[in-house]
Amino acid sequence: MNSFRIIGIVTLGSIIMLGGAYFFQYVLGYAPCKMCLWQRWPHGFAILIGLIVLSTRNIKISILGALGALTTSIIGFYHAGVEQKWWEGPKTCTSNSIEGLSANDLLNQILAAPIVRCDEIAWDLLGISMAGWNGIISLFLAVIWMIAFLRN
Repeated sequence: MNSFRIIGIVTLGSIIMLGGAYFFQYVLGYAPCKMCLWQRWPHGFAILIGLIVLSTRNIKISILGALGALTTSIIGFYHAGVEQKWWEGPKTCTSNSIEGLSANDLLNQILAAPIVRCDEIAWDLLGISMAGWNGIISLFLAVIWMIAFLRN
């Protein structure tokens, strides 16, 4: 299999991962937390790099796609650790602290959006949360990106 076909496959992988996140959000009603949203951006970056590589035939920049997939993998594993209470996550989405907020700010925050905590597992499959699956699958995608890059 040539490198460009591999790039097409991993780009499709990130499209599926990002599409899955939007499916869970908009079809199944699982509101994303802040860290869930952080995991989406590197997939979008990997998709963009994949499309650029495929359209320009410049395999050299595919290393950036590998970095995008690796970045979302790291965030996914970090998020899974926060969900499992192995370490603390960002205070802005894991604590109930209202320190420093005025009553108006607090009311506006409550009314603006549903509060989705980063340290709670909203859904899992085989005991692995969405963040954990993103970490695993994205690490696999990063390895495949690297294989495509190193073949040339």
